[in-house]
Amino acid sequence: MNDQIVGELSVIGMRGCEDFATQVDAYLQEWRRHTSENSFLVSAACPRFGSGEAKGILREPLRGKDVYIICDCFNHGVTFNMYGQTVPMSPDDHFCDLKRIIGAIGGKARRVSVIMPMLYEGRQHKRASRESLDCAIMLQELVSMGMTNFITFDAHDPRVQNAIPLHGFDNCRTTYQMIKALVRVVPDIVIDPDNMIIISPDEGGMSKCMYYSSILGLDLGMFYKRRNYSVVVNGKNPIEAHEYLGRDVKGRDVVIVDDMISSGESVIDVATQLKEKGARRIFVFASFGLFCNGLAEMDKAYADGYITKIFTTNLIYRTPELLSREWYAEVNMCKYVALLIDALNHDQSILVFQLVLKIHKN
Repeated sequence: MNDQIVGELSVIGMRGCEDFATQVDAYLQEWRRHTSENSFLVSAACPRFGSGEAKGILREPLRGKDVYIICDCFNHGVTFNMYGQTVPMSPDDHFCDLKRIIGAIGGKARRVSVIMPMLYEGRQHKRASRESLDCAIMLQELVSMGMTNFITFDAHDPRVQNAIPLHGFDNCRTTYQMIKALVRVVPDIVIDPDNMIIISPDEGGMSKCMYYSSILGLDLGMFYKRRNYSVVVNGKNPIEAHEYLGRDVKGRDVVIVDDMISSGESVIDVATQLKEKGARRIFVFASFGLFCNGLAEMDKAYADGYITKIFTTNLIYRTPELLSREWYAEVNMCKYVALLIDALNHDQSILVFQLVLKIHKN
């Protein structure tokens, strides 16, 4: 394996990612005990003027460094002041701050990699009519500013990487961490075809579910969404019904796998139908839990026995209210991200990285 580093390692945690970046840094320090550095974290900030305008500031030089910027565009828990009002940061605000920090680097770093766990505008990855292609534009904009590698997790549609075909785009899965968390949180779980089945809540999630199904040796089922394409509500065509295709779920534990929970309506509808079909316990794997409409409906679904546990990663912001829920289980991804950074800093291929990952996990 290649033991030569690309450049001196530097990690920047954008606003709202400080705790996550600190945990990643702790793993990197543990693995590189032979170095004299105390921390790989770089102090950076994006202070704002009273009008809401901002600028990016680096508090140390990054010339010749191999820089990794961790950015959570969906952290609405951080705010700024504008005209005397407290305003939560939107995905657009986070993305602009990311560009400001890259602009402050000014092309002096040896390499700049962006780790954006949930893809900014990832649901706007294709054009259905006269629409903007925001995700593709975002990737091209970062490349034009000097980004070399882009790392994301469970992208809604990873084919958006075609927008930057000559630059690195790595879409990482959260599969192992989800299964590990399930076994830890639910010790009586039995993973075999007679006791468990994998369910996709829609057609788009089938590839993820096929992967779970194949590595665990489980049966696979799917719901498809029947939408009303004559109406647009909150920017999308409303779902009229979920129809099930697949094996019998009666008496089995069910794992619903999706990339995100937005409002939660779809997963509750799917879980309700599965319970009516005789499913035993229902677990939900979602890489990103947004819960845009609050937690009340999930609380009710849990109280009614439709959902047993929901697993989401710590890759994006989770509210204190979510963390306190009995039905919620967090999947920590900090070690995984640290392994990614460590491997890429040594210019190792992803295949080699996967071998290193197995060694660390064992």
